[in-house]
Amino acid sequence: MPHTGKKIYFASDVHLGAPYIKNPREHEKRFVRWLDSIKNDAAEVYLLGDIFDFWWEYKRVVPRGFTRTLGKIAELTDAGIPVHFFIGNHDIWIWDYLPAETGIILHKAPYQTTLQGQTFYMTHGDGLGDPNKLFQFVRSAFHSRFMQRMFATFVHPNWAMWIGYKWSGNSRMKESDKNHAYLGENKEHLVVYTKE
Repeated sequence: MPHTGKKIYFASDVHLGAPYIKNPREHEKRFVRWLDSIKNDAAEVYLLGDIFDFWWEYKRVVPRGFTRTLGKIAELTDAGIPVHFFIGNHDIWIWDYLPAETGIILHKAPYQTTLQGQTFYMTHGDGLGDPNKLFQFVRSAFHSRFMQRMFATFVHPNWAMWIGYKWSGNSRMKESDKNHAYLGENKEHLVVYTKE
């Protein structure tokens, strides 16, 4: 922001805890070092989804790990720096723990705001405009409060974490096998969605 000398920072797809990352602890430390490096000149921070490779909160149980990250985010918010956290497709099951413990502003839907005189429409982007019916069905099941309650009621946290990381790893492998050639302005669903 020009009048204050402060900056606005954005990050996404950090995927903390991902099983395919060679050194997860160093990966997290690197992200925390970045957060620490911006604390003196940050006006706001926008974390745009998939910060965690998998996150599932039970009422009284949260995922193990990420202590450094959670502490650093809390340090930023305690200093009065707004930290906006957008759910991604890997960390959609965030409820009240992260906002209460770290002070984040949680966004579960696209968010529009004006920053430095420019309009920003922010979201993780997963599924926006995607015509794939199977994908839309799976996505709606993951976002269903009923399905989430059923999962939390009948699946022990140890199994939930195993399932989550297994699903994430399989999803990543399938994506890496695909040819992601740009289809053109009129065929890329995110471009079409943005124009609409």
